[in-house]
Amino acid sequence: MVEIGPGLAALTQPLVERLGKLTVIELDRDLVLRLQAHSQLNVIASDVLRVDFTELTKTLQTPKLRVVGNLPYNISTPILFHLLTHVDAVKDQHFMLQKEVVDRLCAEPGSNDYGRLSVMVQYRCQPEWLFDVPPEAFSPPPKVTSAIVRLTPYSELPFPCRDEKLLGEVVMAAFTMRRKTLRNALGRYPEEILRSTGVNLTSRPETLSVADYVNITNALAEATT
Repeated sequence: MVEIGPGLAALTQPLVERLGKLTVIELDRDLVLRLQAHSQLNVIASDVLRVDFTELTKTLQTPKLRVVGNLPYNISTPILFHLLTHVDAVKDQHFMLQKEVVDRLCAEPGSNDYGRLSVMVQYRCQPEWLFDVPPEAFSPPPKVTSAIVRLTPYSELPFPCRDEKLLGEVVMAAFTMRRKTLRNALGRYPEEILRSTGVNLTSRPETLSVADYVNITNALAEATT
């Protein structure tokens, strides 16, 4: 198991007592020194955004990683996107995040919370809200409610995409202009190809499902091959 952003008393110690050994990723130098003194911890002193989780499976001699963490709220989204690039090396992920981020991860098409993060995570993973963590659970209490989420990568993608890089570009373009119609938001792409997918071009980006975005991307990819 790999832990991101550990707090020795709050999370790391209970985990290592249950597991016997634990790999932790920590950037803070003072905390790294404390963690390295713990005989049951394998400490990676690094920015998590620089960690190659695929390579880490080889180092730890394990086929899949189980990743847990109380993610720093200010960089939680970049961490989630970074992990998506290594999702084939991950069995599951359990994170505590700001509740509004968990709401976005689990959002369905048509909701105000549904956006780029929703589509890209749900393309590769099954997100599951587990429970909320109220501010009074912390000392001092933050001004926001937190929540625990489980992200389980699909063993087989429900909607395989021919070009995942292009999928990311299409979704980014759509939600950069989410208040506009698809015709305007995806105006950089040939309208005849978009129409061929059967998607209503007068609808708004937040109304399209993951399958819709994959269909659009596959049509664009096919047209360029």
